[in-house]
Amino acid sequence: MTPAYSARRLQGRTIGALAILAVISIPIAAPHAQSAREASFTVLESGRGYVSLQNAVDAIGDGRGTIEIAEGNWRSCAVQRGGFITYRAAVPGKALLGGVACEGKASLVLRGRGARVEGLVFADITVRDGNGAGIRLEKGPLTVIQSWFRDSQQGIMTANGVDSELIVDKSTFTRLGTCENSGGCAHSIYVGDYGSARVTRSRFEQGTGGHYLKSRAARTVVEDCSFDDANGHGTNYMIDLPNGAAGAIRGNWFVQGADKENWSAFIAIGAEGARHSADGLVIERNDARLAPGLHRTPAFVADWTGDRLVLRDNTLGPGLKRYERR
Repeated sequence: MTPAYSARRLQGRTIGALAILAVISIPIAAPHAQSAREASFTVLESGRGYVSLQNAVDAIGDGRGTIEIAEGNWRSCAVQRGGFITYRAAVPGKALLGGVACEGKASLVLRGRGARVEGLVFADITVRDGNGAGIRLEKGPLTVIQSWFRDSQQGIMTANGVDSELIVDKSTFTRLGTCENSGGCAHSIYVGDYGSARVTRSRFEQGTGGHYLKSRAARTVVEDCSFDDANGHGTNYMIDLPNGAAGAIRGNWFVQGADKENWSAFIAIGAEGARHSADGLVIERNDARLAPGLHRTPAFVADWTGDRLVLRDNTLGPGLKRYERR
């Protein structure tokens, strides 16, 4: 199954897989290395293969490199402390990092100069404080493309980093989120005060608690995504910008399901205090409705800021209120 879906009202139509990258097969005699043909984790620039993801990350160190991850389910995790690393599935959707969290945090703990993730699956990550994630981003920019996050406490979680950027494109977030642990609520994506966040052409579905997308970034853009909550359980807002934000929420498709911890709004702006101005935040060309058989009156946008939001050309189903000042 390809781990990414087109989001703009396609409801499950899959994106074509990326081209499969050739595995380099150059035998190397090096510590923790093996022939790339046999390796689970291969540094493409050197041709060296490694038996653990951490060994491959350490081999790149503070340099720049690409780790190709072979097809399979790998109980492996890694901490990136330097450099700029691309983590790439040899076959998109067939390389899974699951079941193991480094530092009690995530499959990938990123605090180098930057990272890129392509075609990976992250699954079954749980930790004691309830914030087990596929990716914990602590430093540097990150781009995630055509990846699938499922059946964990959290998909992607960032620290604060006001000069950095998170970009997510053509990715899927399934059965994520919880509010039942000491670390507070976990979400499909949680972005701290990280400068900017951009999420495009991605699908959120079957949430199990928390919000689907919560961002404290000063600028947040969400475009051409689907938020399918029809089979969610105990979920809250679909998009939560708790401290306000500039940016845009444009061309998305939303369905609210029956099993909600909080059904009062689809999109919340400034509910935890407006640190960032939402003046000019554009919310346009979205389609939002309730799942069949539901009868309630949520707000499409609930706003605590009083800033000058731009709402236009949104299509709302029966019962939805366009805007509510709170």
